[in-house]
Amino acid sequence: MARVVLEPIGEEIDCDEDETVLDAAFRQGFNLVYGCKEGQCSACKCYLLEGEVSLKKYSTFALSESEEANGYSLLCRAMPDEDLVIELLHFDPDGYKMDHELRDGRAVVESVEALTHDITRLVLRVTEPQDFAFSPGAYVDVHVPGTDGAERRSFSLANLPDGSTLELMIKRYDGGRIAGMLESGEIGPGTELGFTGPYGAFRLRSTDRPILMVAGGSGMAPQLGILRQMATEGCDRPVRFFYGARTRADLFHLDEIAALGERLPDFAFTAVLSDATPDCAWDGPEGFVHEAVGQAFLDGGLAADVEAYLCGPPPLVDAAIDLLVDGRGLDAQQVHYDKFTTAVSDRSTT
Repeated sequence: MARVVLEPIGEEIDCDEDETVLDAAFRQGFNLVYGCKEGQCSACKCYLLEGEVSLKKYSTFALSESEEANGYSLLCRAMPDEDLVIELLHFDPDGYKMDHELRDGRAVVESVEALTHDITRLVLRVTEPQDFAFSPGAYVDVHVPGTDGAERRSFSLANLPDGSTLELMIKRYDGGRIAGMLESGEIGPGTELGFTGPYGAFRLRSTDRPILMVAGGSGMAPQLGILRQMATEGCDRPVRFFYGARTRADLFHLDEIAALGERLPDFAFTAVLSDATPDCAWDGPEGFVHEAVGQAFLDGGLAADVEAYLCGPPPLVDAAIDLLVDGRGLDAQQVHYDKFTTAVSDRSTT
């Protein structure tokens, strides 16, 4: 067993020989910054101050060969060969301890609903544990049926915690294990599924800054959970929500978003279409969603100093981060994100 010191937070964990540093941190109650857990998104990139690691399979998009040669690594792929001292490049100084214990559970499918041509709403009723708790914005790993939990897919939660319900929004893509089972009917009402969670560092922060929300695709799920939280708790901060889709047919939950917005004192929602066609009859903004955010800054529709929440495919999130941090000079600690990567043969996020 290796000893791992996490700097600059000054915490120490033990890491078994068959687990990654990130999994060891989960096991011991630490909620470090991470994204896909599969070595694809770079969110958990770190620097090895002392010691050597072996890396499980990862994408060179997340960690280049030159970065690895110069001492950088990925928490979700790094398995210690010896004791380590790791510098965390991204961390939340006020939220690196888990609010809720990771637990395995069982649930039964209550309903399956098509939201768009490629996004499905899946509602699960938790049978155990009966007091399953999470923070809005979190996600769970759903166990792929027939694999005894060896294969899992990660999906963000859209609902508020009630101890018995999990509401997921699943992006269907060719080769997706869960998506394929939904298409074939192998997963439907009455199907029992295993899950593990809650995971995630994506949650509403308690500050006085105006809130900027940016999402695309099934990135709607955690944002909707946080929006529901703000409406329920009576958030009095200005909220601006930008959602990117290809066509008008890819927009959904607009009525609920409007209803939730009416419960907030200063709320505005902007849908942006990247591929609006003449038959869309669209008179809203077109292009990429981060471009609309940039224009809103220029037009004075956004405060200069915001707390930003970004969810969706990596290109969307990366472009928004570049806009906010590099382009607008926003402190990186004020930008919170969840990148939704996909993988056909490996575990994936929504």
